[in-house]
Amino acid sequence: MSGSPSDPGSGPPPRRRRPRYKGTHPRRFDERYKERDPDKYPDIDAYVRAQGRTPAGTHVPIMVAEVLAALRPAPGEIVADLTVGYGGHALAFLERTTPDGRLIGLELDGPQLEATGRRLAQVVDPARVHLHHSHFAGLPKLLAADGLAGVDIVFADLGPSSMQLDNPARGFSYKHDGPLDMRMDLRRPRTAADVLRTITCDELARALGEFADEPAHQQIAQAIIRHRSEQPIVGTEALVDVVLSALGLTRRTWRAAVAAGKSRLHPAARTFQALRILVNDELQGLEQLLRVAPWCLRPGGRLGILTFHSGEDCRVKHALRDGLRGGVYAQIAEEPQRPSPAERRGNPRSTSANFRWAVRAAAT
Repeated sequence: MSGSPSDPGSGPPPRRRRPRYKGTHPRRFDERYKERDPDKYPDIDAYVRAQGRTPAGTHVPIMVAEVLAALRPAPGEIVADLTVGYGGHALAFLERTTPDGRLIGLELDGPQLEATGRRLAQVVDPARVHLHHSHFAGLPKLLAADGLAGVDIVFADLGPSSMQLDNPARGFSYKHDGPLDMRMDLRRPRTAADVLRTITCDELARALGEFADEPAHQQIAQAIIRHRSEQPIVGTEALVDVVLSALGLTRRTWRAAVAAGKSRLHPAARTFQALRILVNDELQGLEQLLRVAPWCLRPGGRLGILTFHSGEDCRVKHALRDGLRGGVYAQIAEEPQRPSPAERRGNPRSTSANFRWAVRAAAT
């Protein structure tokens, strides 16, 4: 008889066990189920931030107040957010441009773009948001397709998102074991492992020096080339171990140095940064953006760019100064703005941020 006690399909579904982890606190991304479900655990966000961490699977937009103050979004304006990410800055722009302002959002990370589209649709009229799976250098074509001669604001946040850094499957972070991928756009054919398989020692050393200011660029490049001749480097932990070995360290001696207060920056941080920039052609893309951005702005339109290392900031600084001298821009930020001490404490990933802005000259 249906529904009888003996019928195995009649009872409630079995209760799913929560992920188990060693110790008293979760450490791995897949163990932090509370941080990844803030709707179900509303107190977890404040708890994690009080520890100086960013909740797993989320992203805290950086310098929002400073960005809004410099770019001055107003009701009815059109904003092009070229790195829409989790939508933090996008939401702030949409709020300031209410009721009929529009957002054109570009994002290379396809899965992130889908998730952000769902997030924005819950709080904003979808007619105000146009999202594109595109590199920011494609902005002129997108504007032309929409019949727009220009926008009021162009904004780009060049840092990788916390969702990318925290997810081991993406391979961006030296903190998590995972495949050595690092592609922001999963349509790209080459992963970080592919790059390390084919790059020459001189090319790698140059990238480590130019893209990450790595003092030991020669030693690390040589160690990577030696290691790959015996075994391909395909995982993040393997790359960390090679870098540590090149510097005469082990995981144990590095932890001891941190405990003794002798060091803070992880020895592999610069190597991971340089490799990520190589995989995604980030600096070439930035140079393309700096060439096309002023011509995507209406007269009096504002450009804002958040950078996170000296190679990016130097390119932005010189492009804005050249634009000012050439009459393309009427005004620029002479010095970069930095996150406040309170923001750096509350969101350590903001520490290296620099924000620069410019105002397009009026039509002559």
